[in-house]
Amino acid sequence: MRVIVTIQHPGHVHFFRNAIDELEADGHEVHVFARESGVAVDLLEAAGIDYEVLAGDANSLPSLAAVQATYEARLLRRARAIDPDVITAIGGVAAAHVATALRTESVVFYDTEHATLITSLGYPFADVICTPTCYRDEIGSKQVSYPGYHELAYLHPDRFEPDPSVLELAGVESDEQFAVVRLSSWGASHDVGHGGFDDPHEVVDRLENAGATVLLTAEGEPPAELESYQLETPPEKMHDLLAYADVVVGEGATTAAEAAVLGTPSVYVNSLSLGYTAELDSEYGLLFEFSDENRHVEALEKAVSIIEREDDPWATRRERLLAERVDVTDVIVRTLETTARGGRPTQTKHAANLG
Repeated sequence: MRVIVTIQHPGHVHFFRNAIDELEADGHEVHVFARESGVAVDLLEAAGIDYEVLAGDANSLPSLAAVQATYEARLLRRARAIDPDVITAIGGVAAAHVATALRTESVVFYDTEHATLITSLGYPFADVICTPTCYRDEIGSKQVSYPGYHELAYLHPDRFEPDPSVLELAGVESDEQFAVVRLSSWGASHDVGHGGFDDPHEVVDRLENAGATVLLTAEGEPPAELESYQLETPPEKMHDLLAYADVVVGEGATTAAEAAVLGTPSVYVNSLSLGYTAELDSEYGLLFEFSDENRHVEALEKAVSIIEREDDPWATRRERLLAERVDVTDVIVRTLETTARGGRPTQTKHAANLG
């Protein structure tokens, strides 16, 4: 079959990269089209994925609309020449629109309930919408649910083993306690009206006072006073670093979930609560979500308590998560192959269903 994968965010590279490898190994023809966004192109290069850039980056919501229109028009032109059997994406606005115009199939993966602009523009045109079982919205007959998280498409132990050499790259010793702090840019359409930390400087101070070395990663530029804490490691090494951290404290839901599925306790500080962050908190105790008006103070208290904690329950909690949640790359590949053949993907209730 001929497959088009669209990439509009660095996280999309991680999500699809193993599926792209498997599809190509099975003899399928895969075409990857990207928009310059953050380090997305760098990650495609690092993964050795052939791609074509269709549009540049955007630095504001108005410019995003213009860039999106350009991306969609160019995608339509390229897809018409390829004549794909299926087009897939995360969010999938352009993918669903182009597939509809070409009368081919589209498969959209999504896990972000509050991104109403994206869902309202994309969902009505999509043929199949795949969501984790913890996704809070009911979409209708197009929806196919699976017991997993996007992050398990690339951080499941069958797909990823952390490399300890990242510690040397980050400048920390193997026995050194360290915390990764993640700051968001708050520039996405679904971030409007929301927020995280009251004061990033206090976050760094509190973690350092608790005895942890602080490594900072930020979307965009970090506060000038905190530039010395900024990570210098390559972006493709971030997951290795998360796996070895003692705690991850941040405003980004994806980074928080990545740490959690790797077995690193994660403190998520954001007024936005998502189905997957809530489940990783309530069901597995690997992510701790703080979303109310006291989130800054309460989150720092939790982060410090994790650093000072003497026992280590995280590996056991992760083992249970992995026993109950599936390798999501398997879900991606199976869903695309079934849809391209004109079939209807079925709900995934348990890992055994993928056999």
